[in-house]
Amino acid sequence: MHTVAVLALDQVIPFDLSTPLEAFGRTRLPDGRSGYQVRVCAGTPEVDAGSFMLKAPWGLDGLAGADTVIVPGTADPTAPLPPAVRDALRAAAADGTRIASICSGTFPLAATGLLDGLRATTHWVAADLLAELYPAIEVDPAVLYVDNGALLTSAGAAAGLDLCLHMIRRDYGSAVAADAARLSVVPLERQGGQAQFIVNDRPPTPRGAALEPLLVWLRENLARDLTLADIAAHAGTSTRTLIRHFREQTGTTPLQWLHRARIRQAQHLLETTGHPVERIATQVGFASPTTFRDRFRRTTGVSPQAYRRSFS
Repeated sequence: MHTVAVLALDQVIPFDLSTPLEAFGRTRLPDGRSGYQVRVCAGTPEVDAGSFMLKAPWGLDGLAGADTVIVPGTADPTAPLPPAVRDALRAAAADGTRIASICSGTFPLAATGLLDGLRATTHWVAADLLAELYPAIEVDPAVLYVDNGALLTSAGAAAGLDLCLHMIRRDYGSAVAADAARLSVVPLERQGGQAQFIVNDRPPTPRGAALEPLLVWLRENLARDLTLADIAAHAGTSTRTLIRHFREQTGTTPLQWLHRARIRQAQHLLETTGHPVERIATQVGFASPTTFRDRFRRTTGVSPQAYRRSFS
């Protein structure tokens, strides 16, 4: 039987901790046997889980001999990793154990150095921080999970379940994984990645800065076919100066900001109206529905129709 050790660090996020317990603990093989033995391990007698204290039945020795180790997220991803935990994770990796992280669990895994030179992900809110603290890691904030073989990382919350189902499929095949997905009332595979959630934020608006009136005007004129020259003319400046000011105050270019604002408005219309996609394309300034669909998919990772099904 495949053994999964779930490592409960101090300030562990209960949702992240429970996800592998439920996903692996409820997995059944075609003959009815359990697919996994799941053990909760910790480096201390008690673990602070926020709203409750946790007493794990296994210490760090529970990682030894496990086939898979899961590192759930913690409330403070920048907390120093205890040397004993670091050494236990490195020893498990050296023994060929598969190690996976959920959400901000990528941070303690990154602190071991095991992810250096590899592609990894985490919750999109923390992706920039991960890249800043661990520049040797190629951080991809747009995906639900990354599988490097023996080392896997996932994005926030529900993406941890996506990763667990992916590992079940690797271990026992699609039929067993599909059964596990049905028990969790989720699809075996979700469309798109984190991008469909990330762009729910509005494009950056530097309040009180010189560009704020121009950005308000742009949001009010999303349906117009605006060129860089049009925007510069309204701002009363040259295109070169406009681009420089935009980069200084928003971190992007005028046209990139405009595209992002249009997609954000399209998301809002898909969430709150029943307007056809063709009408929404026109409302947010795209000359053709085909161009709109292509831009929307490239930005969010899913089609407008799929986005509407998920968020309307």
